[in-house]
Amino acid sequence: MLKKLSIALLGLTAVVMSSNPASAITLKVNAGPFSSYSDAKTVTFDDGTAKDPNGFVTYSNITDNIVIGSKSGQYAAPYGDDTKYLTIAPVGSGVAGSTGFVTLDFKEAIDYFGFYAGSLDSYNFVDIYSGGKLLKSFSGSDVPTAIADGSWTSKEANMFINLVGENGEKFDRVVMRTNGIAFETDNHSYRLANRSVPEPNAMLGLLAIGAFGATSVVKGLKDKTVKD
Repeated sequence: MLKKLSIALLGLTAVVMSSNPASAITLKVNAGPFSSYSDAKTVTFDDGTAKDPNGFVTYSNITDNIVIGSKSGQYAAPYGDDTKYLTIAPVGSGVAGSTGFVTLDFKEAIDYFGFYAGSLDSYNFVDIYSGGKLLKSFSGSDVPTAIADGSWTSKEANMFINLVGENGEKFDRVVMRTNGIAFETDNHSYRLANRSVPEPNAMLGLLAIGAFGATSVVKGLKDKTVKD
């Protein structure tokens, strides 16, 4: 009986230790040109480059993607944005930023990425990766409350988009791409993932409950044996 109990307890421990819920990345939005997450670091492009002053993210596939203002048929500044920003257009389109995509590689895992999107379109995409594995792809049409119609002025097409890792989800690469002219973004923000075990207090509580239950069962079995 005690051997069977030991096997059962090992099974209980395995269940507790692997009780992390299914991972997910969710989309959230806020008004204005900046992230609502106070602990996020931001790349503004204000110096005319795609360089992170904090040194955690590296941009690649950049040519003439940093622009300012609006140019008909090429790019439109996010609403109310009079600073420099990033634009992406399809390869061969003959306009500024025609690299097709831009890749952001993070030196450490993050659990949050956000950006101010201008004149959002349904053909604008964001791909999220971890260790080379694609976790999720979003299009402009997936953004909550958004109307991805390319409007230069509506709040439904100009908003700050937040991609949040839930339940301990982490990622280390973001690819921004577009199938049409153009994908304009500014104030890229990110947050380094918590390096500790997710919800340690909750995990310790579960283990404590399991240990207490196991002790009670063993004690009960011993008492029963003595009485018998």
